[in-house]
Amino acid sequence: MPQHVLILGGTTEARELAAALAARPDVRVTTSLAGRVSRPGALAGEVRVGGFGGADGLADWLRAEQVDALVDATHPFAEAITANAARAAAATGVPAVVLRRPGWRPGPEDRWHMVASLSAAADALPRFGPRVFLTTGRMGLSAFAHLTDRHFVVRSVEPPEPPLPPHTEVLLGRGPFTVDDETALLREYLVDVVVTKDSGGAATAAKLTAARGLGVPAVVVRRPSLPEGARVVSDVAGALWWLDPGRP
Repeated sequence: MPQHVLILGGTTEARELAAALAARPDVRVTTSLAGRVSRPGALAGEVRVGGFGGADGLADWLRAEQVDALVDATHPFAEAITANAARAAAATGVPAVVLRRPGWRPGPEDRWHMVASLSAAADALPRFGPRVFLTTGRMGLSAFAHLTDRHFVVRSVEPPEPPLPPHTEVLLGRGPFTVDDETALLREYLVDVVVTKDSGGAATAAKLTAARGLGVPAVVVRRPSLPEGARVVSDVAGALWWLDPGRP
């Protein structure tokens, strides 16, 4: 019977891992998507969409589908899903690994202000100019809704969920973005400060490079901690090595 691997997906790394595993005749791969994006790209292997019903529901699914290994390749800020995956793996004895791309690191010319949450990012904004480029995703923007004296340019893949700040322009777009394009955007909208999450990866890093070049400060939300004892790999090659039954 083929090895059954469940990937909790939604990231570029999850897509690449699914493609690599689907090409192997001895592997059955299923990618689970939360369903928050209405038009996800094509995925290799089997795909399921929607939640499991918490850790207990995921554990039931792992047993029913005879899953041999679980790879959590969700977004670095999908804290609840990662916690549920860790609990379900512990309850079922299914080996699990977290695939997390490395976070961004500031250089000597970056003007980063690290904060612990979106609420803390909102609290930090009064010390900067009034025009804010907000790229923290389409959810959680209620943390900024009370800021009536700021002008926000919000970019997300799909329309953001309300409530939004009263003075908001929405730009819909999906990375990767170039440094030239991000520089032009910051200039066009007269951006005083960039707000983002430490998602890592190259697809959306250009805005920070552009901010550095223009001397624009950035408020960066730190990643949540991983569950205690979690096994972690930083790339698809590491996940494939971990899944190899012949690894040392």
